[in-house]
Amino acid sequence: MIQRALKNTGWMMSARGINAVLSLVYLAAATRALGLEGFGQFVLIFTFAQLIVGFTSFQTWQAIIRWGQVGGLRGRAVGFALALDAVTIVVGTLAAGLILGLAGDWLPIAQEYRMATFLFTVVYLFSIRSTPTGILRLHDRYARAAVADATTSIVRAAGAFSVALWAPTIPAFLALWAVAELATAAMYWRMAARTQPIAWRAINIIKLPREEDKAWNFVAGTSLTAMLSIVSRQLIVLLIGAFGGAALVGIYRVAMQIGEGVLKLAEALLRATYPELVREPEKATQIARKMTRVALVTGLAAILLSLFAGEWLILAIAGSAFTLAYWPLIVLSAAAATELAGASLEALIVARGQAITNFFLRLVPTIIAVAALPWLMDVLGATGAALAVLAASIMTVCGFAVVAARGHSQVSKP
Repeated sequence: MIQRALKNTGWMMSARGINAVLSLVYLAAATRALGLEGFGQFVLIFTFAQLIVGFTSFQTWQAIIRWGQVGGLRGRAVGFALALDAVTIVVGTLAAGLILGLAGDWLPIAQEYRMATFLFTVVYLFSIRSTPTGILRLHDRYARAAVADATTSIVRAAGAFSVALWAPTIPAFLALWAVAELATAAMYWRMAARTQPIAWRAINIIKLPREEDKAWNFVAGTSLTAMLSIVSRQLIVLLIGAFGGAALVGIYRVAMQIGEGVLKLAEALLRATYPELVREPEKATQIARKMTRVALVTGLAAILLSLFAGEWLILAIAGSAFTLAYWPLIVLSAAAATELAGASLEALIVARGQAITNFFLRLVPTIIAVAALPWLMDVLGATGAALAVLAASIMTVCGFAVVAARGHSQVSKP
């Protein structure tokens, strides 16, 4: 079972490894074509779309895995997930339109780019792929998911230098990013349909909760936790733009992009481990411990890589204008390594049905980090923002450890 979790993580990381390498290719094209200020504005637009999706989307893949294990509930679980995705698209579109239309200068996105931002956000909403992801993971088709996942970076990298040469503008890069999202979503749905027939007529938001009285609690807990995890990262980027301007956002994003590889590994570890913990709850603690040991070694290696090769990577990829990203890169790598160490513990807590507890374990540190952000930025700039992220990650993972240990002691009692 542990071998299967590691194999599944390996498939996911093969795609994420491709994504990590190719992301450096299109990062180099975008930073050099748009410059410090332009790249920062592009990041703010992209971040806004991610923020809207993070606020309005549901972790439907976890619901499919939880109830799809039972053959009789599988169709209803997929129908429930599809209905939640439809809610996301409608609510997200309305929210994006209202915010962009009514927001004043406090939103750090230039007025001239707000319509483009809205259109890009709508595309991003229609490209959500949590439901097909859940179908693939339910059937252990991680290889197919890896192929689909790699589509985003392949499309971006293939078009980035053409855009940089022929149309080095923010709208052109947004169009390329939008095409990449749609292509990835299409590939995910194609792979899911090859794995399991998708009964579109089964879309229903009522049937599954009628049969499973804790369905809404589970959906709320997992979705709020994911929302907090996504939104906290993107909200910090928007706040950096509001307090420090687009140039500082560009520096922070370069550090975040290079250091984000470890965080992607954490997400892969969480997603590959969670199905195994649901299938074999009596061995859950053992699996989580072994996966955490693997994560600690990987995280430490990533921090050392950032420390000794970070400055060279920044110069080679983004150029000398972004050298101030070095220290934020090291701090964000440490934050990502911390999240990686806690990924299996978080999966264990969610698998035990403590999704709401998991949400609050992330909520409190996030509030503290956001509250401290203006002061830290005033003193240390982008490095201060990275320190806020690191502090939140440390507090969160410590909470995971305490709750996981308590749950284990309760399970061990006769």
